[in-house]
Amino acid sequence: MEDETQGRTPPVVVDPPLDGRRRVMIHGEDVGAAVSATELRGMLDRAGLGGEGTLLDDPGLIEWRGGGPDDWPAT
Repeated sequence: MEDETQGRTPPVVVDPPLDGRRRVMIHGEDVGAAVSATELRGMLDRAGLGGEGTLLDDPGLIEWRGGGPDDWPAT
């Protein structure tokens, strides 16, 4: 059985860090920039994609570009 998510872009894309911020796209819409995992979780919650136990390293939920969920450079 094939993985149904194979070849699909996850609903959330987090761009590489720039000046301490990471641009966040949800379902193709620019929802702003986050400076921490806490801010990203807030964006996910507002979009109905978050909740207790949401894993930021879930490749079916988030595509990380230029680093991962632990890469939040200081401004």
